[in-house]
Amino acid sequence: MSKLVNNYHKILETLESLNIASIVRKTGRKPKMTDLQVVALSLTAEYMSIDSENLLFQMIPLGSIDNLLERSQFNKRRRKLLDFTERLRTGLSRNFIEFEDYFIIDSMPLEICKIARHKRVKICKENFETAPEKGFCASQNTWFYGYKLHAVCTMSGVFSSIDITKANVHDIAYLKDVKLQLSDAVILGDRGYISNQQQLDLFESVNIRLETPMRSNQKKYKKQAYVFRKTRKRIETLFSQLCDQFMIRRNYAKSFDGFRTRIIAKITALNSIQYINK
Repeated sequence: MSKLVNNYHKILETLESLNIASIVRKTGRKPKMTDLQVVALSLTAEYMSIDSENLLFQMIPLGSIDNLLERSQFNKRRRKLLDFTERLRTGLSRNFIEFEDYFIIDSMPLEICKIARHKRVKICKENFETAPEKGFCASQNTWFYGYKLHAVCTMSGVFSSIDITKANVHDIAYLKDVKLQLSDAVILGDRGYISNQQQLDLFESVNIRLETPMRSNQKKYKKQAYVFRKTRKRIETLFSQLCDQFMIRRNYAKSFDGFRTRIIAKITALNSIQYINK
């Protein structure tokens, strides 16, 4: 049996252990593959750095996976199961964050094309609400065209919550979503999250203390503790892993739904491997 099929069965067994119900279909024929099987095959491809569905189906030995769908049917089912995949990701991360009270927040750019082509490209522009925008990445000191991935992870390096926004959305805007998901915790962020108003709102509403390093020109400047500066790099390591192993910056999608499906699948695959290793 091939390595791909072995990984597929291992990930499928892990997802089945979560006991998360899939979508209930009231009408129509019974599908050849279950929802869990479709998601498991999708996560297996992402884990093995196979981001081409043509290549994926070429690598699957004939008859090794029961009731295997045709490639185009697999792609359609995969997009329709986006919400189910997100529920599985949340279920996986819940096993890590039960007793966590320290988290790290950051964002990374998700470029869909080079900035020189952004005026004539048609990718993900089917709706104005989800169309990509031009944004600036301070850490790389460069402009990019696409989206932003906002994420909160634990000290052990597990994503607890994520969101995808347009590139021109400021990092501080994501804090409004964070206070609906976390409480009684400490969150470490970089200088992009400096906001006295947001810090006060988080503390008073959900008892979250937002720790950010001070800018050198601020009054009563004090260097952030070394343990916080070292710990905050954990999320940067996760972003690097998503870029290198899971190739999150390589985009083959033509619609926003397809783009979002790929991003969620890559992060869910990462959480699945962490859960298996645990």
